[in-house]
Amino acid sequence: MSIRTFLRLAVGCATAMAVVTPPALVSTAQAAPRAAADPAVITDWNVIAVRTIFAEGQQPPPVAQLYLGFVSTAVYDAVTAIDGRYAPYAKQPRPRPHASSQAAAATAAYMVLSHYFPASAKALSSDYAASLAKIREGAGKTQGIQAGKAAAATLVRLRTGDGRGADVTLNVTPAPGVWRPTPPAFAPMLAPWLGFVRPLLLKSPSQIPLTGPDALNSAAYTRDFDEVKAVGVVSGGTRSPAQTETARFWNDNVPRQFQTAFRDQAARRHLNIADSARMFALLNATAADAAIACWRGKYDHAYWRPSTAIQLADTDSNPATTPDPAWSPLIANPPYPDYPSGHACLTGATTAGLSHLFGARHIDLTVDSAVTGTTRHYATTDTLNQETKNARVWLGIHFRKATTDGNQLGRAVSHWALGHYFQPAHR
Repeated sequence: MSIRTFLRLAVGCATAMAVVTPPALVSTAQAAPRAAADPAVITDWNVIAVRTIFAEGQQPPPVAQLYLGFVSTAVYDAVTAIDGRYAPYAKQPRPRPHASSQAAAATAAYMVLSHYFPASAKALSSDYAASLAKIREGAGKTQGIQAGKAAAATLVRLRTGDGRGADVTLNVTPAPGVWRPTPPAFAPMLAPWLGFVRPLLLKSPSQIPLTGPDALNSAAYTRDFDEVKAVGVVSGGTRSPAQTETARFWNDNVPRQFQTAFRDQAARRHLNIADSARMFALLNATAADAAIACWRGKYDHAYWRPSTAIQLADTDSNPATTPDPAWSPLIANPPYPDYPSGHACLTGATTAGLSHLFGARHIDLTVDSAVTGTTRHYATTDTLNQETKNARVWLGIHFRKATTDGNQLGRAVSHWALGHYFQPAHR
């Protein structure tokens, strides 16, 4: 759907909505005070976004995180334009005094998802009708719908020509330390364009520098090599049953895992609509930028996976590393370079955001895993950061350096972004 078509749809929807919620029924001067908005609209549309982006849109996790950022940011702007307690992400038209933030949130989410995932139009239309049916008829509902459309249209306009899906390929010559496609699929790098997309918050994908992988002949590389070789092998290594369980727990779709955890946070903390919208926008937009920065790091450094390094250790000019041509990780390698770890980048951004919102020692996060069918609770960011970094090494798909630097990158992205966005409004 082009932006011109999208904007025509927004205008058409305004006409159609006039049939459902005619402004003539209640004049602005006569409108009753705005009813308290049900914050469940935020979590309801997060569920719909997850279904649309992952199940129907079939987007891989790092790309899906970008679209989660789009939806959450538009919803935040729609709500913030009415609530007024937080500074908007992008400038919004001033809404009328009795606009429904609940209608605004539903409309913004619906319009953004419909634009980027037109194949889901029928399901989204049904979801939207059900969402609007919960809101009292009148001028407030109509004005909220208008505010939601404005926020969605602004987001779509700002993201036009941002580099999504650009023709970018990773072309590198195989050499010691250099990534190459891994078995069994031998697939090229997934979505290399992601590292060149215009960020939502950062000034550029490479704004926050990475130190890069360790030199192949260094003691640090040797230490990481020996660690992953021992604990990451598919069988016969030193990994304990408990470590295997933790590795498998985090071998899931981590953006999906975190969305479920965020919804639980919103419910258990009894966040109102503005604070709930802000939480999702803050966490998803910073994670989206962390994914962009991470993918740029993967593209620029193009570092080999442990399985390649261990099988070809006789080529690394490091006498302290011993090759094992039969070595395989606990799971198949994802189709992109080792450094930095994408999982660690997303988790670092998430823990930094949760720390900003609730305190590093009070995140009270419950996470589920579809892989193990279990849940885990995390009271502190340190516990969550350390466990997720360990899990990537225990799976055999990352060197330790990729996880520590990835986590630090995600946290640095979040810290910078939260100094510039999602702040209380100046009155």
